[in-house]
Amino acid sequence: MKGINKAIIVGVVGQDPEISATEQSQVARLSVATNEKWKDAKTGEDKEETEWHKVVFFGQLAGVIGQYVKKGDKLYIEGKIKTKKYTDKEGVERYTTQIVGSSMQMLGGSPQKPQQQQAQPQQNTNQAPPYGEYKRRHAPPPQSKAQQAATEVFYDDVVPF
Repeated sequence: MKGINKAIIVGVVGQDPEISATEQSQVARLSVATNEKWKDAKTGEDKEETEWHKVVFFGQLAGVIGQYVKKGDKLYIEGKIKTKKYTDKEGVERYTTQIVGSSMQMLGGSPQKPQQQQAQPQQNTNQAPPYGEYKRRHAPPPQSKAQQAATEVFYDDVVPF
């Protein structure tokens, strides 16, 4: 039987992404927090738990993340779970688990980003528009906070890269 390894998270970036380059491609590493809220059945008390996820992106998407993603941004991320084994400085074998991202979509706006950029005319019509221009052309209409809370993310809304 063939298995499926797919992770989908919607969370908030905990710090600015770390961008680096290898001989083959760019690499973006970020920490994303997801929150879960519930009411305790016994006490009726509101509970909340935060889980931190290590996420890594490669290639062109890593460049997009380096250019547009900042601490506090809310992201929709798809990828696969990867566990790596390594030996620390003391010679102890350890494991780390991360999500290797395959697609990402920014959810909501960021107050520190300028929203009034002029679209540049495209030189080559066979290429996709730059990420920012694509986002402006296909952005949904603004919603109130109540509408945003009630809105679900559908696969059709994800921008593949």
